[in-house]
Amino acid sequence: MKKITATLFGFLFLFTAFISAQDIITWNFSLDDAGNGEINIVAKATVQQGWYMYDTKIPEGGPNPTIIEFDKTTGAEIVGAFQPTDKKATVKQDEIFEMEIGTFTGTTTFVQRLKITDKARFTIEGNVRAQACNEQTCTPPLPVDFSFGTSDLPASATVTENTATAESSFSVTPVATKLAAESVEITMLPGMPSLSSNDKDQLWQPVIEELNAFGRDDHADASLWNILLKGLLWGFAALITPCVWPMIPITVSFFLNRNKKSRKKAVQDATIYGLSIIIIYVTLGLIITAIFGAAALNNIATSPLFNLIFFALLITFAFSFMGAFELVLPSSWTNKVDSKVDNTTGFISLFFMAFTLALVSFSCTGPIIGWLLVDAATQGNFLAPALGMFGFAFALAIPFTLFAVFPSWLKTLPKSGSWLNSVKVVLGFIVLAVSLKFLSVADLSSGWGILNRDIFLTLWIVIFGLLGFYLLGKIKMKGDSELTHLPLPRLFLAILSFAFTIYLIPGLWGAPLKPISSIVPPLSTQDFKLADKPMGQIFNDYEAGMAYAAQTGKPVLLQFGGHGCVNCHKMDATVLADERVRGMIDEEFVFIVLMVDERTRLTETREVDENGRTSKLRTVGDQWSYLQRHKFGTQSQPFYVVIDQQGKPLSPSHAYDESVDNYMEFLQTGLKNFKQHK
Repeated sequence: MKKITATLFGFLFLFTAFISAQDIITWNFSLDDAGNGEINIVAKATVQQGWYMYDTKIPEGGPNPTIIEFDKTTGAEIVGAFQPTDKKATVKQDEIFEMEIGTFTGTTTFVQRLKITDKARFTIEGNVRAQACNEQTCTPPLPVDFSFGTSDLPASATVTENTATAESSFSVTPVATKLAAESVEITMLPGMPSLSSNDKDQLWQPVIEELNAFGRDDHADASLWNILLKGLLWGFAALITPCVWPMIPITVSFFLNRNKKSRKKAVQDATIYGLSIIIIYVTLGLIITAIFGAAALNNIATSPLFNLIFFALLITFAFSFMGAFELVLPSSWTNKVDSKVDNTTGFISLFFMAFTLALVSFSCTGPIIGWLLVDAATQGNFLAPALGMFGFAFALAIPFTLFAVFPSWLKTLPKSGSWLNSVKVVLGFIVLAVSLKFLSVADLSSGWGILNRDIFLTLWIVIFGLLGFYLLGKIKMKGDSELTHLPLPRLFLAILSFAFTIYLIPGLWGAPLKPISSIVPPLSTQDFKLADKPMGQIFNDYEAGMAYAAQTGKPVLLQFGGHGCVNCHKMDATVLADERVRGMIDEEFVFIVLMVDERTRLTETREVDENGRTSKLRTVGDQWSYLQRHKFGTQSQPFYVVIDQQGKPLSPSHAYDESVDNYMEFLQTGLKNFKQHK
């Protein structure tokens, strides 16, 4: 067992190291002869698994397209547009930007056609920009430079006849200047105080060590703990299903009868049995992730086809739980495993007994395991599925081990009966409600518009309302016995069901319903919603905002975002839209929002040194992206940090996390430290 565990975790380490070692987008540039005096600049982009890049053609108001820019063209003219040649973009409806957007994954080849006018003077200098995103963050569209001279031309290339020498400096793909995120209004104050050169230099000085001293606040560990906790909760819930509950006394009695003369041996066997359950489910999580990869599994989990299939499976399970039909695995499967138990001894026989439990209980645990794996997969972390399965299996294995150690406890267990059928029906209502989440994901991804937020909430109100009436005994399902009196647990659960139903009703008029905001469709799909109160003063210039902070004596909340950053928009719509967050920012902070993909050109190109390499800053977005990398040592968005009037950090940084409480804690920590230092 130790060897198996060591092998699994060794594979986990190597896989994680391999993924983290890759660049998100790598580019390779070359020239080839297109004939008739024309050549192609061939730009081959490879996107890391689990990430995607945007198409070259994006509707106005959308994220950043993949573009090519030229700083210098001598002896050549631009012909046509920069476009992919080997495959078409995957186009789907984006619920954040509310438009159809094309993306690429894997390796894609882009081509820009040039007409040669003078081989002897041929010089091309420029860059390609592309934005990469995954489910958690986006990178800025940083320029990747290329340059070619006469010596790089293909030997077969010829000069186009009757053309004049072309020499220019321009961008082939014009991109309109965009405003900031939808929920904020960027404004500037007249008569802004100016900063001296020394003050400006100080504001741009790196503070990476100071920021690291506070510790990064990316909540990755918190997400893994959440998955583990969900696994434990669902494991305990699975224990009271009709497929698992009767197995507890049967299995424990088997262990005790098997080793009547040695209670110690019975306890030892039960412990091994419990560990076998854990190994089986954790191995399942590792195998699924190893086959698909954590990032690929994430992509599958968010695809319309997968969500439709999973929706259909959950509906099937829900109807089965409610008594429409019995859903079981083929008996031949369990018979084969039973024969292995009879023909083996020692640890192997106990392992096959645990495997038999997994098969027998599948009709009840199947939807729970599937939902847990999908939820874990969307974390984009290799550990998440295995950790979720560990929590589930650990909770499942606890009673078998404890009741073997203390067999007298078996007498206190409630006997199997009609109450188990009621548990199964309640689980059916819950699975039915959860299935709508997967239909919603498919609907949003495909842009059908059949399950908007108000329709989703209406269905949930009906489902949980009916669940409340069922718990009160007003509705009966197949297999239910006559309810002569109302047990206190059923009454308590009915109260919770009706309370949750009433809580959902204001959502029909646009109430945010923040505890379940990650499950229901976004507010943008709501036909009617409450009016939002706009946020106050926001700066889109770093130095201007810092000068205003010095004048007012307030700390600065600095946000690095992007027009094309999906998670930035999510944070704006959930966390920054919260009244507590808005109120604290307006009253206590100077808020600066810097868009790293802002396409407005600088008055002149700046050259900066980064780790021994010269980088060119051509746009406002380049400048803010360089500020984030140079000063704070990171380049992912959204990124939040509280700083003082000298640009020094006052708390840990904050990344994408839709918990309002976590964001409030982040703000309060920065404000508290500012007041102490002041």
